[in-house]
Amino acid sequence: MHYPAYRAFWLGMLASVSGFQMLRFGQFWLMYELTGSPLALGYIGLANGIPAIFLNLFGGVAADRMDQRRLIYVTQTITASLIVILATVTFLEMVTIWHLLIISFLAGAVEAFDQPARRALFPQLIERKDMMSAVALNSSIWPLTRTMSPAIAGLIIGIAGTAVCFTLAAVGFLIMAAVTFGLRVPPVTRTGNAGVSKELLEGLNFIRKDSTFAFLISMTFFSSFFGNSYQALMPIFAVDILGVEALGLGFLQSAGAVGSVIVTGWLAFGGGAGSKGPLIMGGAVMSGLSIAAFALTSQFVGSFYLAMFLMLAVGVFNTGFTTASQSALQMMVPDHIRGRVMGFYGMTYNIRPLGAMQAGALASVGAIGAPFAVAIGGLAVVAFPVISLLVNKKVRNLSQVLRQAEAARATAGEAQKLAPSAAND
Repeated sequence: MHYPAYRAFWLGMLASVSGFQMLRFGQFWLMYELTGSPLALGYIGLANGIPAIFLNLFGGVAADRMDQRRLIYVTQTITASLIVILATVTFLEMVTIWHLLIISFLAGAVEAFDQPARRALFPQLIERKDMMSAVALNSSIWPLTRTMSPAIAGLIIGIAGTAVCFTLAAVGFLIMAAVTFGLRVPPVTRTGNAGVSKELLEGLNFIRKDSTFAFLISMTFFSSFFGNSYQALMPIFAVDILGVEALGLGFLQSAGAVGSVIVTGWLAFGGGAGSKGPLIMGGAVMSGLSIAAFALTSQFVGSFYLAMFLMLAVGVFNTGFTTASQSALQMMVPDHIRGRVMGFYGMTYNIRPLGAMQAGALASVGAIGAPFAVAIGGLAVVAFPVISLLVNKKVRNLSQVLRQAEAARATAGEAQKLAPSAAND
């Protein structure tokens, strides 16, 4: 936080993500008011997630080609404009489910270009030695806003209406746009105009040729698709299995958010900086085991307090390994291809809506049900790093590989900084 540019960026992110959480809360609330259907709530996440998944790679190419600062300014402004449109039709009492779905879809498409640019921009605002801290601080925004913003949004809707909630959400995005517009970022060599398809292939080949990159990004996929699929089924656990209704559901979700805040705070202040390998491998395994334990103990023990403790553990371990993994990726990737690598990372991260669909489909099979569907997802998260550990030498020596790669990248970065000075001399 002692870097002024990063500090401004983080505060802008806090405003933008708070706006996103308020937008999502308002959309869910309004969709349920219009339809009275729990199934319709899933359409919001699906409409937002599908374009975010499939356009992230193109967003990565754009982030490498363009000035990332300007790209974020444009995406945040467009998203704010879409929310203002939704607020207007809501205020005029003209809103329909199609307005909600179309705005969600368009916002997801814009987000696919915004996320890679944000992930490619912030490493330029800090020194590489502080990468883990920066990634942890970025990650902390999501659990912080997930615990506060919905409560604020509910209060605003209760007092002033959903249209006002949407309007304030748009303000959050405009704050991020203004902050980004005012940033001063060191120049970065951009990619040429070789063609979108060629640049996409270059990014994919870069990941494919390095098994460490492939492993880290695959871990993100398993965590998003299998590990986080439990979130869509949490109402079933709260109501049908644990019998704690909506209030208990809130406590369960808050427990996971508290776990995330705890570990991001620890990482942000330098904890685990020299142990990314154990954090990634151990965190992934323990995250999957905690998810499976939550599902099975809820079914067979039925203890709400044990369920809360396990949700806290899920938040700690999942956030620990995903933060360490993204930090390692950011340290290792060259600047000229960072947007495409982060675009591919974002595609695997944003696949959660499809993971929720597979979990729901599995849970609907009578012989399986929600607890075993969630447990299977957790064990899939455990299986991938364990199998990779057995068959991949680089994964077995992950800590050493990461240290060597990060040292090499840091040396290359210093050489690049010195090159202009040498040329001037």
